[in-house]
Amino acid sequence: MFNVKLINSISPVYEGELPSFNYNISADVDKPEAIIVRSADMHSYEVNKELLCVARAGAGYNNIPVDEFADKGIVAFNTPGANANAVKELAIAGMLISSRDIIAGVNWCDTIKNEGDNVGKLVEKGKSQFVGPELSGKTLGVIGLGAVGRLVANTCVSLGMHVLGHDPYISVDNAWQLSRSVEHCTDLDSMLSRADYISIHVPLTDSTKNMFNSETISKMKPNAVLMNYSRGGLVNSADVIAALESGIIRRYVTDFPDASLIGAKGVITIPHLGASTPESEDNCVVMASQQIKAYLETGTIINSVNYPNCDPGAVTLPRLVILHKNLPNVIQGILHTITASDENINIDNMLNKSRGQYACSVLDLDNVPSAKLVESVDVLDTVYRCRFIAK
Repeated sequence: MFNVKLINSISPVYEGELPSFNYNISADVDKPEAIIVRSADMHSYEVNKELLCVARAGAGYNNIPVDEFADKGIVAFNTPGANANAVKELAIAGMLISSRDIIAGVNWCDTIKNEGDNVGKLVEKGKSQFVGPELSGKTLGVIGLGAVGRLVANTCVSLGMHVLGHDPYISVDNAWQLSRSVEHCTDLDSMLSRADYISIHVPLTDSTKNMFNSETISKMKPNAVLMNYSRGGLVNSADVIAALESGIIRRYVTDFPDASLIGAKGVITIPHLGASTPESEDNCVVMASQQIKAYLETGTIINSVNYPNCDPGAVTLPRLVILHKNLPNVIQGILHTITASDENINIDNMLNKSRGQYACSVLDLDNVPSAKLVESVDVLDTVYRCRFIAK
C-alpha cells in the first residue's frame, strides 16, 4: 500500500488511476511516498524520509525546490501538455481582445443601460471608438514551440495568419506536429521586427527572466501586441509600461498581473486563467497520477524536471532503482557493492540514464537482494536513493 498526500484541492479523477486497494490517498496522509501538488509553495516544506516523488499537476514548477529534492532522492514531475489546449484557447481570446477593443466596448454598453429606446441609436453612434483590425492576414511570432506554442501556431495558421516560430530547443515530436505553414525563424530579432503579435511560451529560468525588457521591446514592430501566457517574470513590467506609454507597442496582454500592470495604459490583465478549465484540471491530475504510479510500481520516470526520463518497462525480475550522481566510476562502485556481496546475485539487465549532474540506473537481478544489500548501496556517498521493487 502506497501513501499519497494531496496538497491543494484537486479533481478526484486520480481515483481511476490509483486504485484504493494499492493507494491510500488524502490530504492528511502520514509519511507519504508520493505527493500531488498544484500551486502550493513547497520550498519550505519539510519532507519525510519515505517521500519518493512529487508530481506537480501543471506545467510550471517554480513552486518546487527541484534541485533540493533531487539531492534527497526525490523525483519531481510536471504535466506538460495536459493544460495546453486551455492555454491555447485563452491565447486566441487574448489576441482577439487586444485587436478589437471588445472589453472597452462591453464596459461602454453598461453605461447606456438606462437610455431606453435611445440605446440602438447610441450603439450605432458610439461603436466607431472600438474599431480594431482582424487577425486574418496579420503576422504572429510564437516564441517557444512546445505543447502550448505549437497549438497556438497551428490554430493561427488556420485563422489565416502568417505564423513565425522561434524555438532553438524544439523537440522532434513537437516539430513533427507543427504545421508546415509555420515559418522557422532562427533569429529572434528578425521575428520581432516582422510580427504584429508576439506570443511567449517558454519556461521561466535564470536565462529567460526579463527576456522582454526595454532593449528587446525596442526591436518589436511598431504598434505590435505582446502576449505572455507563460510566467510573469519573462517580461519586465516597468519596461513594458514605458513602451506602451511612449507608443512603441500597442498592447500588452498577460495572464500574470502585478500591481504595476493593473490599470496601466494598454495593458490587459487576466487573472491567471490559462489552465482554469475543468478539462485541464482533470488532464493534469490524470497525468500526475499516471507518473506517480509508473515510478512507484516500476521505477519508470516520465516528465521529470530534476532526473532523466527512464523507462525500464514492466517488472519481471527483482529490481533496484538507484538515483545517483552523474560522475565517472559511480556505476562501477554500485556494481562492485552488489557483486562483492555474499548473496550470489547476478545482474540480468541494466538501464542507465543521465541528466546534468543526476542519473538513474535500474538493475534487474536474478535473485531477491537482502535489505542489508539494498542499504549498502543506498549509503554510498555517490547515491541519493536506492530502493527495491519486488517482481
